[in-house]
Amino acid sequence: MDQYEHIRTAHRVYQKSIRQIARETGHTRQTVRKALQGLSPKYRRKEEPACAVMDSVAEIVERWLKADQEESRKQRHTAHRIYTRLVEEHAFKGGESTVRQWVRKQKARMGMNASLAVVPLDAEVAREAEVDWGSAWVDMAGERQLIKFFSMRSRYSGKSFVRAYPRERQEMFFDAHIRAFLFYGGIFPTLVFDNLKVAVRQVLRGKGRVEQDRFTAFRSYYTFEARFCAPAKGQEKGGVEGLVGFARRNFLVPVPVVKDFDELNDLLLMRSIEHGGRKIQGREDQRTIDERHDEERGRLLGIPEHPFENTKMLGVRISRYQTAQVEWNRYSVPTAYVGRNLWVHIGCDRVSVYADHQKKVADHARVFGKYQWQIDPLHYLELIHQRIGSFEAARPIRQWRPHWPADYERMLAILRHRLGNNDGTREFVSMLLLHQEYPGKRVETAVAEALQRQTYNLDSLKHILLRQDRPDIAFSPLAAGLMPGVTDLTVAASDVGRYDLLLAGGAQ
Repeated sequence: MDQYEHIRTAHRVYQKSIRQIARETGHTRQTVRKALQGLSPKYRRKEEPACAVMDSVAEIVERWLKADQEESRKQRHTAHRIYTRLVEEHAFKGGESTVRQWVRKQKARMGMNASLAVVPLDAEVAREAEVDWGSAWVDMAGERQLIKFFSMRSRYSGKSFVRAYPRERQEMFFDAHIRAFLFYGGIFPTLVFDNLKVAVRQVLRGKGRVEQDRFTAFRSYYTFEARFCAPAKGQEKGGVEGLVGFARRNFLVPVPVVKDFDELNDLLLMRSIEHGGRKIQGREDQRTIDERHDEERGRLLGIPEHPFENTKMLGVRISRYQTAQVEWNRYSVPTAYVGRNLWVHIGCDRVSVYADHQKKVADHARVFGKYQWQIDPLHYLELIHQRIGSFEAARPIRQWRPHWPADYERMLAILRHRLGNNDGTREFVSMLLLHQEYPGKRVETAVAEALQRQTYNLDSLKHILLRQDRPDIAFSPLAAGLMPGVTDLTVAASDVGRYDLLLAGGAQ
């Protein structure tokens, strides 16, 4: 910099020529001219210096980077991971900053992570919305589990809808859309999707797609157009991509502690509504999201009077275990349907089994995962009554038993003591069969009353249940004088001596 000052002063103040200044300073006349033109002196490398410490591992790292191009973008080597592998696998002695700098230049040379130019867009009012799935952790029913959440975002207003589900199944995909349409007060004419398996059966060249039949039926019912992004081009729906991250960081932090999906979705709905009061940064129009949505709401397509029939039907054959297999799990049916072909109606959270599409023979909460059994113990009681020796080991009983009242165990023990193990157990199963005719709480109350009255048989239990329906039927006292010396015949304690009084009364 001092030479720069010297050159300019010699020429401007002392009127020295370029040739003379070059001779005095030893710089070329070209350098002198640049200084006189006001160009600050800079050091410019003609070529990048060699990095000796990386030369020995350069081929290895290049191979890793090339292999990464065949992998998912979310599961590729970072510069930090490359450094740790070099240290662990190749006893690398260089620093992490050296690796980071080298990897950055190498990725640029290979065309990786290149920034793409984009065109700024102004969304048309009430025209398009974007759809995507995200995942997050929640504490549900005392257990940490990974859930999926559906996200829809209006391109114009930014109005957002988020709802959680156990999986990304087609029934849940449709259910989320139906609820989103109600949330927005209408249907966007165009929805933008990834190439989701629940919607797309095959990706063709260019924009061509072969849609899933049920998705086509759903789309046609609500009369919206589906537009699918190019493969691995999530930026084509960047608004909802951003919403997924925003919802995870803001709607679900701290990790929600909930008892079930209903409670979680109440929370997400409240957060979605609160989000409408925000203003989107970077927009010239500084109205809130809700204010912009009020403008587009009246221009959306109308919602059909009746929602889409969101039930998938599947024909099944009932196994000898009295179960219908749906996906990887089993759902029980009554014994009478073993070996028959029935229809299963699969909804978001319920699985129902029908005979001839009309008579519902079983209804269960839907389970996910693999190899789970959804058993209704009532479906097996008649068979257990016939094969009473299976009672203790029967899976339906073993699953039910930890949850039934303590009075049931007392009744079972008394019946076995009075009638023997097999006959007592069979009488108890006959009592359990009353659950098929009466609500569970009523049977539990009746068993408790039977124990209190010391009546240990099926007929007494039926009489107690009948009296619940007919309050006019009661344990009425016997006629006065029938048992001399006994004043309260309804609560008389057991005393065999009273039979002598009856015999004496008969003799008179």
